[in-house]
Amino acid sequence: MGHQHEDIQVVIITGMSGAGKTVAVQSFEDLGYYCVDNLPPALIPTFIELIENSGGKMNKVALVIDLRGREFFDQLFEAVDYLRLKSNLSSHILFLDARDNVLVQRYKETRRSHPLASAEAPLEGIRQEREMLEDLKGHARQIIDTSDLKPKQLRETLIQYFSGKSQDTFVVHVMSFGFKYGIPIDADLVFDVRFLPNPHYVAALQPKTGLEEEVSSYVLKWIETKEFLEKLYGLLDYMLPQYKREGKSQLIIAIGCTGGKHRSVTLTETIAEYYSNEYSVHRSHRDIRKGKEIEL
Repeated sequence: MGHQHEDIQVVIITGMSGAGKTVAVQSFEDLGYYCVDNLPPALIPTFIELIENSGGKMNKVALVIDLRGREFFDQLFEAVDYLRLKSNLSSHILFLDARDNVLVQRYKETRRSHPLASAEAPLEGIRQEREMLEDLKGHARQIIDTSDLKPKQLRETLIQYFSGKSQDTFVVHVMSFGFKYGIPIDADLVFDVRFLPNPHYVAALQPKTGLEEEVSSYVLKWIETKEFLEKLYGLLDYMLPQYKREGKSQLIIAIGCTGGKHRSVTLTETIAEYYSNEYSVHRSHRDIRKGKEIEL
């Protein structure tokens, strides 16, 4: 006969105000999740009992917890522990984040006020909220930085993560970035490759990117690059299976150089290719098109 009911999937959606929780809820509804906005954490066990007694009608649930219920954070951790101990549940926390300046801009555009601050001073509220959410972020299995994502892209990202893939899927995301534009806030591992010879100072290579053969050949030919990759592969060969065993569904490896256009791009491509036969690997280049803007 098999199992009586499928395991119940529970996703707790949380994160910074203005980081995209509304879009996330809509995305989960599209995926067939039963969504509850701002459920007090103390009611989570009662709610799960109702789900269990629904005869399998509701086996995918998304719960939004945000700062409107900030006094409930201790109860939330108790509820998360409760969910972890239930053998018929698969649960984890999705944390949506964004850079402070992006959140401020979103508040200005929508003319909404931050729940912890006045409309005139959203940054103060954002900083308080970030501090309050620090522990919760540490419990999250997935952190998505929505700073550079349009709502449609966030929706696509969530649907890709949660579209019924088995829970043991492990995705390795390798991304390049430029330190001059800031470290990606959702990165799990960050490697600085600014010590490698820089194609930026070679006139013929400067306008090109690390996706082009001349640049990648230049970056990869140096003994420092070869040694770095050898040591990095040794480290990742050890770490990736550990992350997978721990139940992490996604690992973001960020490779940074000064501008995010040459060295980090080439190495991101090289590393992604190296692991593509062993894992589900995604790659992206955050800052590859930047560089002509005036930096404020």
